[in-house]
Amino acid sequence: MEIQLNKTEQLLTDNRALINEARSFLEANGKRYDLSEWVTLKEYAKRHNLETISVVSNWINRGRIPAEDIIEVEELNGLKLIRDKVYQ
Repeated sequence: MEIQLNKTEQLLTDNRALINEARSFLEANGKRYDLSEWVTLKEYAKRHNLETISVVSNWINRGRIPAEDIIEVEELNGLKLIRDKVYQ
């Protein structure tokens, strides 16, 4: 039981460190992003009942989602985040 508790505590510590690292990166670019407003393409598709993330990718490529509503995090293998709002 104690070993499992130690593993859980270590996972929580590691997760906190990763979160802090991500916040540092976003703040290091001279802008501060409220991470509650930004989601991954997969999460956006899920929240807005879209069939696949391909729909969201196409919107980005066609400019339906404006550049100011997209963040690309190179340190996380080019992970894209978009502002969570309805796009027309």
